[in-house]
Amino acid sequence: MSKPRILFVSQEITPYLPENQMSSVGRNLPQGIQERGKEIRTFMPRFGVINERRHQLHEVIRLSGMNLVVNDFDHPLIIKVASIQPARMQVYFIDNEEFFHRKATFQDKEGNFFDDNDERSIFFVRGVLETVKKLGWSPDIIHCHGWMTALLPTYLKTVYKNDPLFNDTQVVYSVYDQHPEKKIDDEMINKVKFDGIEHDEISVIEKAEYNNLHKLAVSHADAVIKGSENVDKGVEKAIKEADKPFLDYQDEESYIDAYSEFYDKILDEKSVLAD
Repeated sequence: MSKPRILFVSQEITPYLPENQMSSVGRNLPQGIQERGKEIRTFMPRFGVINERRHQLHEVIRLSGMNLVVNDFDHPLIIKVASIQPARMQVYFIDNEEFFHRKATFQDKEGNFFDDNDERSIFFVRGVLETVKKLGWSPDIIHCHGWMTALLPTYLKTVYKNDPLFNDTQVVYSVYDQHPEKKIDDEMINKVKFDGIEHDEISVIEKAEYNNLHKLAVSHADAVIKGSENVDKGVEKAIKEADKPFLDYQDEESYIDAYSEFYDKILDEKSVLAD
């Protein structure tokens, strides 16, 4: 019997970015799940603050070279990879000169959030899915961490719904309280619609706020995890109303085992439904 395949898509991973709750989970969870007998792949954005020489990033030529259209503009997709040796774990990086070479993550030195954070998110999630297709690696579960991954469940269930590689893929979304307070570009919904996604599927982001991105992710995910102890009350309400498999907040001591068991439960339920 083949090992279950878990794809981790994370906004932040330490040691590539400073340590916080999300980046720590992005680093330790894949290792823990791999040690519990599952096959894993991990992706994050290649932000310009990441020191490529120190972390020994290198381009994967066979995966690079594709162009992705975002809001009617072509953007080259570059894939890089690095290894976290103690974990025997590779991390794939989604890169693009226009979106990710600035020496910052989401805001400039004055604290102003980048106006194109929405397009950077679209490029990132599409870049992940296209790269997984090139790898020919069919994940049983995709686990998304951070608002920058919030569009992935929607793209998976709409644009990529007929792709045989993702036919049996379940998507899990972790909701954190780490996101900017500023609104996203009001045109975000139209940029997503440009990819052929119907308005009704994404109407919640007509009001372009980060918490509405979480709500959108919850609506298209197959299961939800409360990644932070405290999250927005409106998002909590959306989770409850969605009535999907749900895992409440887990502390640092227990979350890896709890997540692993949650994945097993999702895969078992999928297997029963398939029979």
